[in-house]
Amino acid sequence: MNKIQFFPLFILLMWGCETQTKREPIAVNYPETKKVNTVDTYFGTQVNDPYRWLENDRSAETEAWVKKQNTTTFGYLEKIPFREDLKNRLEKLWNYEKLGSPFKEGDYTYFYKNDGLQNQYVVYRKKEGKGAEVFLDPNSFSEDGTTSLAGLSFTKDGSMAAYLISEGGSDWRKAIVMETETKNIIADTLVDIKFSGIYWKGNDGFYYSSYDKPKGSELSAKTDQHKVYYHKLGTDQKEDLLIYGGTPLEKHRYVGARVTEDNKYLTISASTSTSGNKLFIRDLQDPNGLLIPIVDDTESDVYLLENVGSKLFLVTNRNAPNQKIVTVDASDPKPENWTDFIPETENVLSPSTGGGYFFAEYMVDAISKVYQYDYDGNQVREVQLPGLGTASGFGGKKEDQEFYFSFTNYNTPGSSYKYNVETGDYEQYWKPEIDFDPSDYESTQVFYPSKDGTKIPMIITHKKGVALNGKNPTILYGYGGFNVSLTPSFSITNAVWMEQGGIYAVPNLRGGGEYGKQWHDAGIKTKKQNVFDDFIAAAEYLIANNYTSKEYLAIRGGSNGGLLVGATMTQRPDLMQVALPAVGVLDMLRYHTFTSGAGWAYDYGTSEESMDMFQYLKGYSPVHNVKAGTAYPATLITTGDHDDRVVPAHSFKFAAELQEKQAGKAPTLIRIETNAGHGAGTPVSKTIAQYADIFGFTLYHMGYDQLPNQAVLKEFKD
Repeated sequence: MNKIQFFPLFILLMWGCETQTKREPIAVNYPETKKVNTVDTYFGTQVNDPYRWLENDRSAETEAWVKKQNTTTFGYLEKIPFREDLKNRLEKLWNYEKLGSPFKEGDYTYFYKNDGLQNQYVVYRKKEGKGAEVFLDPNSFSEDGTTSLAGLSFTKDGSMAAYLISEGGSDWRKAIVMETETKNIIADTLVDIKFSGIYWKGNDGFYYSSYDKPKGSELSAKTDQHKVYYHKLGTDQKEDLLIYGGTPLEKHRYVGARVTEDNKYLTISASTSTSGNKLFIRDLQDPNGLLIPIVDDTESDVYLLENVGSKLFLVTNRNAPNQKIVTVDASDPKPENWTDFIPETENVLSPSTGGGYFFAEYMVDAISKVYQYDYDGNQVREVQLPGLGTASGFGGKKEDQEFYFSFTNYNTPGSSYKYNVETGDYEQYWKPEIDFDPSDYESTQVFYPSKDGTKIPMIITHKKGVALNGKNPTILYGYGGFNVSLTPSFSITNAVWMEQGGIYAVPNLRGGGEYGKQWHDAGIKTKKQNVFDDFIAAAEYLIANNYTSKEYLAIRGGSNGGLLVGATMTQRPDLMQVALPAVGVLDMLRYHTFTSGAGWAYDYGTSEESMDMFQYLKGYSPVHNVKAGTAYPATLITTGDHDDRVVPAHSFKFAAELQEKQAGKAPTLIRIETNAGHGAGTPVSKTIAQYADIFGFTLYHMGYDQLPNQAVLKEFKD
């Protein structure tokens, strides 16, 4: 493996002390965005929405606006002197073989592999004693790589598979069924599948979830009646049987089916929002079996992890904010009959099964710890992981004697390990040959106080020897919502940032799931400001401790994290040099009127539910809090024109507000990726180009006219 040269401390010091030269700013002339007099009234308060017309994603006017904005943005980015150097470096570092952990289906072992710069991972398979062959190549789905593989599900015997495809990054999916031995397509393509997996019932057919086709734009129209269907092979999709959903009086926005490994039970989970679900079970071996409620309210989260005959093993946070596993018999599975199997602890539990054992993964300050249990609930061992970081993949089929898990952290590229379930021994199965030496970098976890005194953990990663002189370019990345946990993981893009001497800092904000339901609930609805305060305090900690300063700080986040960036930059525009909101939820008064946005109300509340909630949302909604006469940081908004999860209108309206009201000299640009969605399945080529632009924009506005670490630049050019 080629190692990156370790640079003496004095070189890093010289970089940190580099003076910012005066230069002529890159000229930017924003295209005019017309304003239309549109007014909404909330509880007697009128709110202007002059850019409402940009919500019409199918109009010629919106299309013309997108083209003009992109012309302006790319014209600006092309003038950044080291943009192409960054793209070349990203391509070089990205260009190594990547291998997913193998898994067995029928007579074959399958695995995902990318040769280096392939736009999409290829699915390979092999039989014992034979070489590998291509099973499914998503790079052949479309010429530009924008059609991706979005799911793959096999029958229990491995003889058939159904795979999902996404076109242009959309959340809408198509399902294609194939006979695995011959790789022949054996059934008609199913369409209009969304937020769904494929769960086989024997070899006869499978369950999937969908919404009714929306009226209006498929990319933005509201979808709030999720349903589960059963598709019998060889029949038309129009004949698919509705299993659950569609009751007008009770809208379930997220409904999903699962079938147990032994094909004995079907479970249905039904949610009105992204938190809390009902759970039902049906005995598939009983032709007259009914859906029996396990939990008939949405006050907690619960799902079926495993079963042994009629004995069910459920994972729940009901009366256990950090989750636990309970057992109950399927004949009467109500909560009052539950018995603790693996009780709740002070750390958040994320369990899995494989090889006839349970694996309890815990987050301890966002770091993985894994314990193995037998089916009697006895702890067999703690799995001694390769280091401090994130472990995943502990699981497989019951009969597996070994399976594979992966391990990574912020400065360690993900490697996979083969694990023996009986001995607990494991060996490295695959390690990437990448032009990056983890030993040159270090991560430190700190705990800092937020505004109200709550201690927030943050992991700070950078090259060893970085001088804490306040002049290190720093990206502060956050999310803080929807019970999502940010655990340490390696990123090629972050590696490029750090090898240029950059610092990458990730706080575990309230609203996330790192400390269970209570941590999540401390950052929702009228407590959402806690999340922004946590993020602001993280920036202040980095500045106070000389990791960076305002002039060298960028804030970044996507989706709910895009909201985080938008709220932070409008509340504290003095705190950072650069703001990078990606695919953000930015119009908090109308987010729930698009696609499945109404399901986010558990975290946000809605502007329609009460005057207090309306006023709270309006008080931080980024689109509504851009103030004329304020100097905002250099801003590069990123979105995709096919994003049907957080519709691009959020970003369009925020960009229009900033461009109209920016009082400072820093540019406020929007980069709109075409034929791309919320992020999943984005081709590698588009991802590389996007990060070259993001990092180029960021470093340029921190005062750099060339890449800071020219030694690395020279090395890869040579």
